[in-house]
Amino acid sequence: MQQLLEWTLSAIRSENSDFSWMEEFRFDWVPPVKSAVSRIVEGQTVLVLTDPGREWFAHYIIGSINRPERHRPYVPFYPLEQIFPNLREIESSQDLQLLEDMLEISFPGGYLIWYIGEGSHRFTKIAYRNDTNLLWLLDEQVPGSFTLRRHDPQLDIKLLQLYRLFDRTVEAALFNEVALD
Repeated sequence: MQQLLEWTLSAIRSENSDFSWMEEFRFDWVPPVKSAVSRIVEGQTVLVLTDPGREWFAHYIIGSINRPERHRPYVPFYPLEQIFPNLREIESSQDLQLLEDMLEISFPGGYLIWYIGEGSHRFTKIAYRNDTNLLWLLDEQVPGSFTLRRHDPQLDIKLLQLYRLFDRTVEAALFNEVALD
């Protein structure tokens, strides 16, 4: 069984597309992904949240992660905005605490928020409240997050490539092909 960093490099190099850009960023990638995938394997729920510019990506993730033809266990991924449609109206720290209370009641086995978007968007108030959330941030570097450039002309392609790597990592962990310790 390979360690995650070694497995990630092999996975990057095995892609048929131009994914070599990721080789130098794998050291930033592995810690947050390792934490998130470990929690997924433990049975925690993933609540996907994006800024408005990446809503398409949230739909893609939710529609792709549990495709039946994958022949693997289903993993609990849900769009946070569908679970709590009033999310955009949350303003105060009290509102944030009430949301967290609701999520803790709803997901007693634990949950993490996977936020993809601009670091300046108001949804980061939700995502930043727990430092074990999975953060893919645009133009913002926060410890424990993975950073991309908002104006990168290849941003959408890179998001899809990263999702594929993340999905492959989840699968490898589910089948005990990679060490997460």
